[in-house]
Amino acid sequence: MILPPATLGMLGGGQLGRFFVSAAHEMGYAVWVLDPDPNSPAGRLADEHLVAAYDDYVALDRMAAGCAAVTTEFENVPAETLEYLAKFIPVRPSAKAVAICQNRIAEKTFLRDHGIPHGPFAVIRGDDDIAAADEALFPAVLKVARFGYDGKGQARVASREEALHAFHGFNGEPCVLEKMLSLDCEVSVVLARDAAGQIRAFAPGENRHRKGILDVTIAPARVDAALSRQAGEVAERIAVELGYVGTLGVEFFVSGGALFVNEMAPRPHNSGHHTIDACVTSQYEQQVRALTELPLGEPRMHSPAVMVNLLGELWFEGGDHHTHQREPDWSVLHREPGTRLHLYGKHHARQGRKMGHFTVIGESIDAVLEIALRARAAVGIVDDDH
Repeated sequence: MILPPATLGMLGGGQLGRFFVSAAHEMGYAVWVLDPDPNSPAGRLADEHLVAAYDDYVALDRMAAGCAAVTTEFENVPAETLEYLAKFIPVRPSAKAVAICQNRIAEKTFLRDHGIPHGPFAVIRGDDDIAAADEALFPAVLKVARFGYDGKGQARVASREEALHAFHGFNGEPCVLEKMLSLDCEVSVVLARDAAGQIRAFAPGENRHRKGILDVTIAPARVDAALSRQAGEVAERIAVELGYVGTLGVEFFVSGGALFVNEMAPRPHNSGHHTIDACVTSQYEQQVRALTELPLGEPRMHSPAVMVNLLGELWFEGGDHHTHQREPDWSVLHREPGTRLHLYGKHHARQGRKMGHFTVIGESIDAVLEIALRARAAVGIVDDDH
């Protein structure tokens, strides 16, 4: 075990890293953050912020010398960075696991090769692959293999011609072409797995998206017990097959009553934010525990919860990013019972940027959802494109 007051390393300085820093500090650890942004939310809380690129080997050598173990909050940290650090100190999750999750082609191939339920797809590396794609895939979504998230690097395509146009719009970057499934709903499972193979999974959450970005998570998900159990089992199987150590998020589509894995996130997940306020152990404390080889905590929910994302457009009058930036009126949230506001301390707001979230907890999921949606409307979130 790595015990306090040891220093832990975090690659990535966003809000997920910030919550890790807070959890680690509460448990008695120091944290160094490596992130190129001098204003990174996690860097502002860290004991030391190394302002450097992820392939800056001088900074990596400092981190290897100063930290007892390293993790990540950002799946696009180069796998080579993780491999390099792993020569000196424990790195969890492994470079191999992160490399699979950070590339959609590798991810879909992993799911197919391990017989894990997923939607029909084709790998697109050139125009010929689009010409050869099964007609049954359309209508589809074309997604770039790397660096696409929160709806970025994606295009809905109804035909080969549209797919070809979108592919060229992505400058011929390798892509996956995924059949669009008719959705009953979307759910996700966040779990933690330790180096000994012990797994603790949180109850699945039910997710609603807006403009390709997570909007609301309802936990526990309002799906039948068998489907909820199956989602947990599939997520656990993925963690085992990846040899994963750390906190992992697995997103699912539910279509025709069946589960299909959408994607995996090798880090804590936006849909697991509610665990801070609604569970005995948060996903971030689990990340600390898995990294340091402490026994994993109890993931049990003590309260139903609804989490609502707060995006950058709220900081602009009427959602117009050309107007003067101003702080939203947080008093409307603080007046609602059982509501906890979490702001990430980001340097400036912009359209679609995750600036914070709030979570409502209470006695029943119906009551909590009613309060959360009322608060969501009161703070200024408009349902123009659900």
